[in-house]
Amino acid sequence: MYRERAAGFAGAVLWTSTAPASPAPTRVLPDGCLDLIWSSRAGLLVAGPDRTAFLSVSTPGERWVGLRLPPGVGPAALGVPAVELRDRRVPLADLWGARQAGALADRAETDAAAVLVEVVARRLRAAGGPDPLGPRVAAALAAGATVTATAAEVGLDPRGLHRRSRHLFGYGPKTLARILRMRRALALARTGVPLAEVAARSGYADQAHLTRDVRALTGVPPTTLLPH
Repeated sequence: MYRERAAGFAGAVLWTSTAPASPAPTRVLPDGCLDLIWSSRAGLLVAGPDRTAFLSVSTPGERWVGLRLPPGVGPAALGVPAVELRDRRVPLADLWGARQAGALADRAETDAAAVLVEVVARRLRAAGGPDPLGPRVAAALAAGATVTATAAEVGLDPRGLHRRSRHLFGYGPKTLARILRMRRALALARTGVPLAEVAARSGYADQAHLTRDVRALTGVPPTTLLPH
């Protein structure tokens, strides 16, 4: 019941989901992203960058449409520093005002996907695009670069990188690197690579370190997150 596809700009992903008749909570893993979401029950809201897994609870048959903005892109589109949305789910009306959010919500009732893509693409164009620092930092950290090396690569000192990262990602570069490493490890494990090898290839000290870190970030061990 969950599907996603490229939105066609800035690396954004459009996703849709419909809850079954007896929905169980969905574990949403941290990823450094911001999402603009329409819910058939709750209307328009923004999901901020999480530090740990968020348990999403749906009502039977609830429909969801979301536009996921990759790390560093959300603040330019939403007009809010990512750190202000960290670990939060916020009604869009709280950010853009009831009048503007209400007009968008009325349009979203007919075609939420088109409305989300249109409004975010327009706001990004008006902002001159996302801050180019965001993708550079996220790509370096996702590839396993250290925070010190990443700061040097983008021409900032560590304190400057930390300050800019909080604005762009919602947390400092060390937290983002840890989250991206966890996602890199899980992606590798889902291809069938044994966890001990996953740990070695992803930069963990050993499999026990991998397990501890995944549990701390998601609430469950990595085996729970792998296909059975």
